[in-house]
Amino acid sequence: MKRKHLRTLGWLAAVSVIALSLTFLGSAAAQQSREDLESTLPPSNFGGTETAHSASTIAPGFARASVPINPLAPEAKAVGEQMCMFCHQLEDEHFSHTLHALGLRAAAQGRPGAPVCETCHGPGSVHIENPLEQDSIIRFTHQSGSSNEVQTGACLSCHEGGPRDHWTGSVHQRNDLTCSDCHNSMSRFSPESTMFRSSINETCSTCHQDVRNQFERRSHMPLPEGQMSCADCHNPHGSLTQPLLKTTTVNETCYQCHAEKRGPFLFEHAPVRGSCLNCHSPHGSNQVSLLVAPMPFLCQQCHSHVRHPNDLLTAQSLATGTQFDERLLGRSCVTCHSQIHGSNNPSGPRLHR
Repeated sequence: MKRKHLRTLGWLAAVSVIALSLTFLGSAAAQQSREDLESTLPPSNFGGTETAHSASTIAPGFARASVPINPLAPEAKAVGEQMCMFCHQLEDEHFSHTLHALGLRAAAQGRPGAPVCETCHGPGSVHIENPLEQDSIIRFTHQSGSSNEVQTGACLSCHEGGPRDHWTGSVHQRNDLTCSDCHNSMSRFSPESTMFRSSINETCSTCHQDVRNQFERRSHMPLPEGQMSCADCHNPHGSLTQPLLKTTTVNETCYQCHAEKRGPFLFEHAPVRGSCLNCHSPHGSNQVSLLVAPMPFLCQQCHSHVRHPNDLLTAQSLATGTQFDERLLGRSCVTCHSQIHGSNNPSGPRLHR
């Protein structure tokens, strides 16, 4: 019995050693895979390549923050955050809850002298000497003396690149918008990207109220339900397209969610391949499936006097009209032509199947 007990203890010890070895190897493999992944990521001004003992690794992106030059006060010098706090205590209470405050102050702890307030507002020595002078610091309002270029330049000194590559020349930039028109880095009004309003959608609707109203229609994208936001399709910081799409075409933007409509198909439907907007309204419509017009009137914009739909259908052809047409029963045209976006069936040249 004693020998059996010793044998059991031996097996337990062996299993424990194996388990510890696997745990060590697993953690080492995970660390190695993490390092491999980090080495493949593109460089950015919010990533860090410093050593683990470097002070700037506490907040690597914020540690690279610098003091922008104020063209209206070129002789100004940096004075540090504590000098700002003597007068701006209320602003400090609001600012302390934001991501910028946490990051900049963490960087200042790791690198004494790193700017906090002056990262955005520029050097403050002239402002301290003459607080009533509007041009003494960079101010983020349209009524201030700071130009739009100076205001956005202060933000882009940290946030350049990536989605903001095409800010210059974008429709928002051409209409004299600045970063502070949509964002507020001094207070935490929104959990989404320091927005000026409670959400991205609410911020966009302050200007685009006509588009926001389209989402109130009977058929709409699920934006009011909170399942998507304007930034899912649009890049507000600039794009190669006029409507600030995140992709190069309307169809590519739609295919991000509607991949089953992408194709390629054996039998294409030309209007579908041309643009989804030929048939659909992207934000909302009073017709089913976001259609720009009810069927069959939408289809007859192209398919009139061709083969069987040679009778021009009007409102009088509806069930409530004086000349009811049975072809309007069910789903109208798509009752038969069900694969309206394209077909891969050898027997589907008419998009029947």
